[in-house]
Amino acid sequence: MAEEKNKKAEELENEGKESKEVVEESNKIKQELEETTDRLKRIMAEFENYKKRSNKEREALYNSLLADIIASFLPVIDNLEKAVQAKTEDEGYKQGIELVLKQFVDVLKKFGVEEIKTVGETFDPEVHEAVSSIQDETKGEKEIVQDFRKGYKIGTKVIRHAMVVVAN
Repeated sequence: MAEEKNKKAEELENEGKESKEVVEESNKIKQELEETTDRLKRIMAEFENYKKRSNKEREALYNSLLADIIASFLPVIDNLEKAVQAKTEDEGYKQGIELVLKQFVDVLKKFGVEEIKTVGETFDPEVHEAVSSIQDETKGEKEIVQDFRKGYKIGTKVIRHAMVVVAN
């Protein structure tokens, strides 16, 4: 009888050890799962950040290339504006030049290109380039009174600064 009690006691002790091992193994697996889940979340967040950064870089590159291309057409637009201002007796010719100029301006607007405002505005070195200054008491301080060359920008990026004359 004593042997039976000892056997039962050993069996109970062994079952207790086995259940402790099962609990420990279960906790270990839960911890690994939590670590793996955390790692997966971090990798997903990094990938989302990569996609956003990649899109921003792609947009910046596109805008930079667009600005370079448009900058090469700006002298053509300047010359068309001068041709429209030139006196001519041939009205058909003048209308043709005006239509070509309008077409160019429409294309610029389509791509988000804006003309930088000048006359009557306050001088801003970020978008204007002062080529001369005059003293005029009727004008405000740093007020632009004349523009020599139009400036253009896409959004906040300046393609070409406006060349202006500033008062006071």
